[in-house]
Amino acid sequence: MDNVCQCTDCNDRQSNALLYNILNRENYKSSHNSLKYNFMPRRCNCETRRTVCLKSPADICQGASGVLVKTIHFMKNLPAFNQLPLNDQLSLLQSCWVPLFILGLAQEGMNFDVIDTPVDSMLKRILLNSQESSETEREQPTLAGVNKLKSCLKKFWSLDLSPKEYAYLKGTMIFNPDVKDLKAALFVEDLQQEAQHALREVVQSLHPGDRSRFAGILLAASMLKTITPNLITELFFRPVIGQADLLDFLVDMLFSR
Repeated sequence: MDNVCQCTDCNDRQSNALLYNILNRENYKSSHNSLKYNFMPRRCNCETRRTVCLKSPADICQGASGVLVKTIHFMKNLPAFNQLPLNDQLSLLQSCWVPLFILGLAQEGMNFDVIDTPVDSMLKRILLNSQESSETEREQPTLAGVNKLKSCLKKFWSLDLSPKEYAYLKGTMIFNPDVKDLKAALFVEDLQQEAQHALREVVQSLHPGDRSRFAGILLAASMLKTITPNLITELFFRPVIGQADLLDFLVDMLFSR
């Protein structure tokens, strides 16, 4: 996917950026005596390129960690999940942990704010070359990605799901027969159908006059698939786990006794 910024302002000032002049020796030699404040780099306002971070990382990361722990415990406490082959459990975990985590955020009513990623930190990485290549190559959270996540949360808050609706919806997300290389795919498909049936019955009992609610919940759930694991990891957990692989932590939590 092409992430090159197409906004006019960015294209017009790209060649005048101070960082560009520093890194391009030829331009720097010819212009270092005439650099002015209007050549200072300004942040791109395009949502797809504008990188952000949590405004209050200490509190939000702690809350997010609590939601993640509850998410994994929910999976561990499902007898049907524990009956699956080990490799199937791992595959389903990798497939569903992001949607389940977002549902957990929605259920907990957890809101958060973001701010622009400090420019100084990026300058230090480039000029001092003090960060590992794996860190600099990671895709940082963007405002567009965060806004998409917030739209999902607002949708579920507007639906105001009951605890039972959340529980059965999570079941439909966990037992996904479309995950590749499942040894017990037919069993997983049966479990998903059971979860969907239970969700429909709960919706009908709690909202007998709302015939569109069940379809609306499934439609909202489909939005969760547009949120990437990278966005969730970098936004909520990178400040906590550093360079570690979050999936390793999830596996340890899932199979710890």
